Amino acid sequence: MSTSRLEHVISIVLRTGVVSSSVCLGAGLGLSLIGAASLAEVLLNVGVIVLLVTPVVRVLVSITEYVSERDWAFVMLTAVVLAELAASAVAALMFNRRL
Repeated sequence: MSTSRLEHVISIVLRTGVVSSSVCLGAGLGLSLIGAASLAEVLLNVGVIVLLVTPVVRVLVSITEYVSERDWAFVMLTAVVLAELAASAVAALMFNRRL
């Protein structure tokens, strides 16, 4: 896969994540305004989760591509980014648990 192809796939991943998250958040907001609280809460949670997972999927796509190209330097750098994302999520969960 060429660089432009990788950029195209990444743009699809990011666009899909943002659009689907926005749809869920918008629908959840609309439902909360008309009083469907339980379904609204589910949609709002799904929207936030999709928005948070989108960068992780982008990094996984990059790692997969770099492995297929055997570009080990970029595999390692991108794996570090993935580890930082995971560490941030774990830290957020641990901090939230203490409250």
